[in-house]
Amino acid sequence: MICGRMAGGVRTTEELKWRPMLYPILPDRHESKFSANATPEFEGRGGEELGTEIAHMLYKIFDNKSSVALESLCILPSEHCWVLYVDVLLLECGGNLFDTISIGVKAALFNTRIPKVRVLEDDEGAKDLELSDDPYDCMRLNVEHVPCIVTLSRIGHRHVVDATLQEEACSLASLLIAVTSKGTLTCMRKIGKGSLDPESIFEMIETGKRVAKFLHVSLQNVLNQEESLGKKRQKIGFLR
Repeated sequence: MICGRMAGGVRTTEELKWRPMLYPILPDRHESKFSANATPEFEGRGGEELGTEIAHMLYKIFDNKSSVALESLCILPSEHCWVLYVDVLLLECGGNLFDTISIGVKAALFNTRIPKVRVLEDDEGAKDLELSDDPYDCMRLNVEHVPCIVTLSRIGHRHVVDATLQEEACSLASLLIAVTSKGTLTCMRKIGKGSLDPESIFEMIETGKRVAKFLHVSLQNVLNQEESLGKKRQKIGFLR
């Protein structure tokens, strides 16, 4: 899986001036594409429906003020702000896609560098934006509260985390939960044709929260370790 991101400056519209900081998380800012190398089912437009489903799941995760400090994306209140575009390309199909993509998105946001902008104003009051020429003069996003998705599959009277293909075949219902590093549940969705009773849902949520906390700690440790290597970081394949 390759997960990329791009930042672009835009003008906030009249409709969004009362909430300019919600602009960066509109549904079309997340896009998922699936290579036919992953599975023949994705050939042509085969993965379009799944891509749309994942994009809307990401939208639901980030459709709140706590996941990302949206104020940091503001350039000029009610006039200009940064928009973050997140693109995901799936090269191999195996395991829980939602879980993997959420981890990739958080890692991509962690590595995001947004150039600092100066707002210049002339004698007539007209405002102009000037980007810094220094590539190191940038700001970073706080991803502490960016949630990760944990998928729990119900098999009989038990549930499993990160089910294998064989386990998924035995499961009639799964629960996707998005949890922050503090254990806060931000989104939940049931998939599958089977049903889940309230007691099972509560048990699965509690298990998912425990797993998510461990996942966040492990992911952050890996990101910090990789960043500490600097130019000594090992470059793999064509990602150079």
